[in-house]
Amino acid sequence: MLRSLDWLMRNVLRAKPGEERAVGLAFLYFFMLLCAYYLLRPLRDAMAISAGVENQRWLYIATFISMLVLTPFFGVLVSRVQKKLLLPVTYGFFASNLLVYYVLFKVVPESFWVATSFFVWLSVFNMFVVSVFWSFMADVFRDEEAKRLFGPIAAGGGTGAIVGPSLMQLLVPWIGVDAVVFLAMLLLLGTLPCIRGLAHWAERRHGHFELPPDDPEARIGGRMMAGALLVARSPYLLGIFAIIGIGSMAGVFMYQELLQLVGDTYPDLETRSQFFARLDTAVNVLAWVFQGFVVAWLIRAVGLSGALIATPVAAFLSFAALAFAFVAAMPILAVLGAGQVIRRAGEFGIAKPSRDVLYTIVDAETKYKAKNFIDTVMQRGSDLAGVWLHVGLQSLGVGLFGFSLLCGAGMIAAGAISWGLGRSFERRRAGTS
Repeated sequence: MLRSLDWLMRNVLRAKPGEERAVGLAFLYFFMLLCAYYLLRPLRDAMAISAGVENQRWLYIATFISMLVLTPFFGVLVSRVQKKLLLPVTYGFFASNLLVYYVLFKVVPESFWVATSFFVWLSVFNMFVVSVFWSFMADVFRDEEAKRLFGPIAAGGGTGAIVGPSLMQLLVPWIGVDAVVFLAMLLLLGTLPCIRGLAHWAERRHGHFELPPDDPEARIGGRMMAGALLVARSPYLLGIFAIIGIGSMAGVFMYQELLQLVGDTYPDLETRSQFFARLDTAVNVLAWVFQGFVVAWLIRAVGLSGALIATPVAAFLSFAALAFAFVAAMPILAVLGAGQVIRRAGEFGIAKPSRDVLYTIVDAETKYKAKNFIDTVMQRGSDLAGVWLHVGLQSLGVGLFGFSLLCGAGMIAAGAISWGLGRSFERRRAGTS
């Protein structure tokens, strides 16, 4: 058993001697985090359908406004709370929210306002907790370690993304929606011992977490809105936002088109739900393969720049295939669905772990404040812009063929920016930039 575990750590999780405990804790941490989210995501999607596809834009607006309100408070938290307590306080806050929703779903399960607020809350929750997770990983692991380990660590989340929906389907008939919400809260609280263990490991290996409370370095400090200012002043951070923003807007275009096609093709809620369930399963399984076996190898084989452009290249090919499908009279829904699987799996399995390596060479304030601002406010802002731009272009007569051409052009730009970011990372790492 021990030999099998050692083989798994060295050959699959790419851990070197002394790293096994940290990789295992990070894997378990991300597994519980995304298992909790994917337990709740089917509930959120069911509520979105009930609200009506035509109302999606208003839910996006509500989510974006919530991000704008919460981000300054998070900036204060980062500035004043000791680094080792930042994640426990953040996750404790969201766990208390889940306790409130557990009671609400138990008492007023059919409430429209509970349903819509939960949709917005879960969208905010996912962005914040995952962003903070990767900020913490960029603080725990150094750049060389990150290149080897971020993919396998991300596979922990991928495993949770596969297990979570399965648990949801299995448990809801037995214990009800409210109890599933309570289980998600327990999983979120279960991440706290992992956080503590990783902080201890990082202190022993790198020496920067367990500082005395009165030490100025124990807190990150800085101003409340420092994240926005850091992004505005840094071409490096603006480049990271650019590739995220282009990808988000392309994703929104295709998601809106997919909703319309699925609505036209499948007549009832059950068959539509089954279609989306198959799509999510395919995305999560393929992303898990990319995370566990592809991204670390890709970074070693072609460098960080090569890994960063892999997803834009694959996405460009999927948009080209979609445009060709119109000319060749191929089944559009099948081509669009396959493209969605490739792009989303590439984003979760290759693009995001590669992008998060970019943060391993920046200071703590950038890791926690600027990264969080990009991953929450700026990304949700891109989603919101994409929804309204889709509405505007559609009113001008642009259809799926036109959107596929626009998205393909966007991927060319995203690929060029990604290549430049990888080169900039290497220069910064070498101290020449």
